[in-house]
Order: sequence, then C-alpha cells, then structure tokens
Amino acid sequence: MKRYSFSELATADLVIDATYEADRALKNVAGEPLSKLTGTGNQGGFRFCGPNAAPKLVVLYSTLTEADWPDALDEETGLFTYYGDNRKPGYELHDRKSGRGGNQILRRAFELAHGGEAERRQVAPFLVFAKGDGRDAVFKGLAVPGAAHLDASSDLVAIWKSVEGQRFQNYRATFTILALNLVPRAWLAELLQGVTDGPACPAVWRQWVKTGKPKPLQAEKVSRTRSKAQQLGDARQREIAEAVHAHFKVDPHAFEHFAAYVVRLMEPNVVRIDVSRPSRDGGRDAVGQYRIGQASNRVLVDFAVEAKCYKPTSGLGVEVMSRLISRLRHRQFGILVTTSYLGDQPYKEIVEDEHPIVVCAGGDVATLLIEKEGLCSGADVSAWLAKAYPVAEKAQAAAGPGGV
Repeated sequence: MKRYSFSELATADLVIDATYEADRALKNVAGEPLSKLTGTGNQGGFRFCGPNAAPKLVVLYSTLTEADWPDALDEETGLFTYYGDNRKPGYELHDRKSGRGGNQILRRAFELAHGGEAERRQVAPFLVFAKGDGRDAVFKGLAVPGAAHLDASSDLVAIWKSVEGQRFQNYRATFTILALNLVPRAWLAELLQGVTDGPACPAVWRQWVKTGKPKPLQAEKVSRTRSKAQQLGDARQREIAEAVHAHFKVDPHAFEHFAAYVVRLMEPNVVRIDVSRPSRDGGRDAVGQYRIGQASNRVLVDFAVEAKCYKPTSGLGVEVMSRLISRLRHRQFGILVTTSYLGDQPYKEIVEDEHPIVVCAGGDVATLLIEKEGLCSGADVSAWLAKAYPVAEKAQAAAGPGGV
C-alpha cells in the first residue's frame, strides 16, 4: 500500500487508499496529518477550510467503526454514508454548539447539489478519510452530495436517535465517491485559494458540476465469501446478535416473523412476505415477492427465506444451504437470516456455483437494527424485542430454565 510520511504531506497528492502518516514524535494535534495535508482543521469529523457558510473544501473523517453512528463506504456502488455532528441530546439539528456546524454544511451542500449548474459550482469538494493505525489517515475518495438513484428527499435525511431516554435528530447523508484515482496537489492548492474550477480541476468533478450526474468509483469485490469474523462483526454487533438469540431461543417460531421483518429492513422493495406454518422440525420458512421497477411497470420476483436462530458461536453447515437451494425454482432467489454465521464450505459452494442466495448473518442483522431502528446495544435490542416480539409463556415453559 502507498504510504506518505509526515514530511511529505505538504506536497503529496491524494491517492485512493493511500495512508498518510502522523508524526510519531509529536503527541499533540501538531502531529496530526490531515491539517498539514489538506489545510483544514485538525480535529473532529468535519474539517473545513474557509467560512462555515461557504467552505473552500471539506474533509469528512471517520473511524468507520462507531456503532452508534455507522458511517460506511460501499466500495461496489461507490456510495458513502456519513452521519452529521449533532450526536448528543439537548441540541437542535443545526445547532453549532453541538459540533462545528457540520450539519449546516451538509444542509447547504445538498441544497446546492440539487440546484442547477450555477448552484453546483458553489459546492465545496468533500474529501473522505478513514482512520488508519494510530493517528494515520487513509484517503477514501473525492465525494459529491447525493447519488444517482436518490432524490432530494432521500439523500439527506434527519433521523431520530435516543440516548438514555432523550431524543434528538441528526443527519444521515449519502455521498457518491467519484471515479478518480488521484486528487492532484495542484488542485488542492487552487481550492485553498478559493478556485474550484482551475486548470488542475479533475474532469470528473467538472462533469458532475455541469450535469449533476456523478460518476461513481465502483470496485467489484474479488471474493464474495466472508469469514466467520466478517459475518459476526465487531463486539457491539456480536452483543446485539446474542441478544436476539437470547430472546428467540425459547420460541424459534417467533424468530421467523422477526426474520421476515429483517428482510423488509434490508430490502425496501419487498412488497409481500408470508411466514409459513411451523414444520415438524420446529422451523419456519417464509416466501415473498420483490419488486423491480416502478409501481406502474413493475416485475415481481419470488424469493424464499430460511431463518435460523442459532447461537452466534455455532456456524451453519451445508445442510442448511442445501435445504434452501432445493426450494428455489427458476428465476427465484433465497435469503438466509441467522443470528449466527455460514460456514466456510457452504459459503464457498454457493459463491462458486453462483446460487442466488443472500446471506444475512448475525453481524448483518445487528447492523440493520443499528441503522434502521437506532438500537445500539444488546440492552436496547432486548427491551425493544420484549415489546415488539413478546415470547409466548408456553414457549418459555417448554424450553425450561436452560432454553433451547
């Protein structure tokens, strides 16, 4: 991987996935790399140069690991999801006292992005960085507000969060990472002088300003299989998956209804999903229809769901996939929803044999609950499930003190 030392930052280009090193000898903010690299501030998620109302350029910095605010880069689609800076209760959505005015920057940038060419010329370039080792930073790309498939009501959304019973709003913003391998140092110098469309301005940025249609940086994954660790996620995701399993282990039938809800969270275009009756082995499946196209010219595709409420430490084997595959007909696809993970061998088989199956493992379920429901801990999930999916008393009695 390309690395730039601290002494090189003032003259370095911005290269996709290159690491920009902090000064190891300096333990304070003076050794932080982004201020020297981009001319912006040296702290916070929003770092910008120029006035808040009209910044010359904006740096979006993220650890990409904060469970309460799950910023995420989808490398296959080139879309970047970023949460605003109103991250604690007691403040209005655009209150600068809760941050550095990052939400004000988002609101204005997205308003301008949905205007005409003259308005888009006023949008500051967004430079996306992720946390590297220590205080190092990794460049993830040049971003513009919005996405080709989202309208003005969908790419910048005010969402509600709750902390210790106190509710507040924050933005969830969708950006497009432009198809650009390198941001030249010459353009950064022009931007710091207040010149956005100077001689060094990248063509992909000019194209977006002119047309309003971003060309995303899309990178197809070399391997579509995921390891156990990748499927289960970090400690917070595992905690949430364990809470889901603990709630439904006494009533696996109820888990199938929850799995159907998870599918709807994951895929908004699901128009129908029906949970079937319990089978002899205590499992339940579901079938549904997925809409492709608009309501007036839609095509409905059938799908089947296999749901398994297993301990997160207990992987699913070949027999589970074989059962789901056997139920698929021509032009159907399958979805596996589990609190656990799919083992290496069956995962490898469905990828190599190109079976149309989506694996929604324990970490994926946790991510959906975090992002869609604002449930950011095992305790939050347990309390929510107790209300939304109360477990029948007879199921608890049948399970006994140890559960199933």
